[in-house]
Formats: sequence, structure tokens, C-alpha cells
Amino acid sequence: MNKIKVGMNGISFFALAIVMFAVFFSPSETQAMENTKVFGKEQAKKKLVYIVSDIRIPFWDIMARGIKNAANSKGYRIDVYSADNIKKTELENTAKAIRDKVSGIIISPINSSSAVTILKLAKKAGIPVVISDIGTYGGEYVSYISSNNKEGAYKTGKVLAKKMKELGWDKDGSVGIVAIPQKRVNGKVRTAGFMKAMNEAGIKGIWIREQVTFSYQETYDFSKELIQMNPNLRALWLQGSNRYQGALDAIKDAGKKDDILLICFDAEPIFLDIISKGILLGAAMQQPYLMGEESVNALDKHLKGKKVEKNLQLPILFISKENMEEMLPIIKRNTLGIEIK
Repeated sequence: MNKIKVGMNGISFFALAIVMFAVFFSPSETQAMENTKVFGKEQAKKKLVYIVSDIRIPFWDIMARGIKNAANSKGYRIDVYSADNIKKTELENTAKAIRDKVSGIIISPINSSSAVTILKLAKKAGIPVVISDIGTYGGEYVSYISSNNKEGAYKTGKVLAKKMKELGWDKDGSVGIVAIPQKRVNGKVRTAGFMKAMNEAGIKGIWIREQVTFSYQETYDFSKELIQMNPNLRALWLQGSNRYQGALDAIKDAGKKDDILLICFDAEPIFLDIISKGILLGAAMQQPYLMGEESVNALDKHLKGKKVEKNLQLPILFISKENMEEMLPIIKRNTLGIEIK
């Protein structure tokens, strides 16, 4: 297997964090007075903050909407801070939340390493944290809301292997993966679940490229590269969803529209249409709106002194042409965050 490792070299991220901590947590007298004034006025309505890797990605935007809905219904003020996939910005957002003395933080970190730093800083400030997806390599948190990524990826692989067998592509056909960063806990388990299904089916040629920018161009370039380097490529699996068009365009431009299957993880509203039309074989859909709601529920319970489930894992829905109609109400609400009543 060929693999590009995207490295965040452990560049003393925590050292940078300590510097940021010193800068942000030594407020001037004026700042202190302003904070006292604000909190004196808003004492009755506690504030939560959602620190997210990149709100421009639809998955996180849907999760943010679930968080906002649950926070508002429980009487919390809620702010969303996006890092736009920049670690320095993520750290600044964490510092801002702590400086503002928020009641609780929900995080969907850039990766599982940066999550450790956020948790350390929040613990030092005495602020409880709930993790919503991605995961962490360590640190203390109230609850971790996740999806069964390994099982979802395994089901994806099983469906793909079955289709490849039906088409007679399972013996010598190979599969390309455009993966989310493997420094993320969820990225690692997605790859592991999918590889288990491929091994069981005897599909041996697996090629992988890891996303860095999450852009259309990157997805197009990786897909094109995977197609060009392997004449027997019969399928592309995207471990995300929002740049699906990059993969479709690469397949089309290579003249392989009828020769390469596309299957995804997660979902976009247009998937309801393109899965029905057979353009996309299917997608393993998480439930980000519901995950957002459950994150607030966990934090709310903790703040009220109630028992909280440490690890809550939600099921992933594998959607294809066969079960689309039956699953539509759940997909629209919990996965896509539309038609919310």
C-alpha cells in the first residue's frame, strides 16, 4: 500500500500553547472590569462555546446547527469559533473561550493531537469539555460523542466489495482511498474498518492519499493520480463527502465514467439525488445534527451535577438506492439537518 503521511510535526505545539496561554490569560484591568460587567448582566444565561476545525465544511456546519438548537432550547448562549483548519487559530479560539470564562466548551478539533492541548488548557482553567467527533490521544473530558466509524467503514467496504464482485472486478481490480488525516482517531478506524472488508473480499490493491487542504483541487488531483498510477483501479472511496465533485470530475476526465465506482463517507444534500441516480454507489452517513445535540445534552447534565455517559457512540447509516426512501426522514433530520421541526 502506498501512503502519503501528512505530518504535523509535533512542532512544539504545546510550547506555543503555553505562550498563548500567558498572553491571553493575563487580562488588563480594563478587560477584567469589562468581563465582570458582562458576566454580572448575563449571569442567569450561561455561555457555551463550540470550537470547530473548519465550519466551511458542511459536516461541521450541520453539527454546529445541532449544537445551537440544543443550546438555545436549554437556555444557554452559544458561540461558534472556527479555526479554518489552522492550528494557531484553533489555539487562539481556545484562549478566547477560556479568557471569557465560559461555562463549557464543545470541541471538534483539527486532529487528535491538538485535542490534547485544548483539553490541558481547559482543565487548567477549570472549564469542562465535551468532544464531538475526531477524538483525542489523551487528556480529561466530560464525554466523547462519536460515531461507530470502524463499523460504518466496514459496511461501506462490504457494499463496495459486493458490487465489484457483481461486475467481475473483484479479482484484479483495485481501490483508491482519498483519506481524512490519519492523525485523527476517526481517520485511523475508518481505514481499519474498510481494510478489513477489503481483506475479507480478497481485494488486494489498495492505494491511499491523505487530505491536507480538503479542497476540490486536492481531491481532484489525488483522484487523478490514483487513476493514472493504476490502470486496474475500479473504485474510489472518499473518507469525507464535501469534495465528491472533485473525484467525479477526475473519473470523467479520465474517460472512466463506466469503469470506476465512487463511494463516500458522510453526506451532502445532493447525495439524495445522485445515489438515487446511481452516480454515487452509496454513502456511510454519520448523524452530525444529532451528535451536536447530544454534545450539549452531555455538557448540560454535567453542569447540573448529573451522571454523564463517558463515551456515547452513535450508529452510522449506510445509505444506497435500496434503502433511501425508508431512511429519508432520519437522514434529513439527523444527517443533513434539514426539515427540522
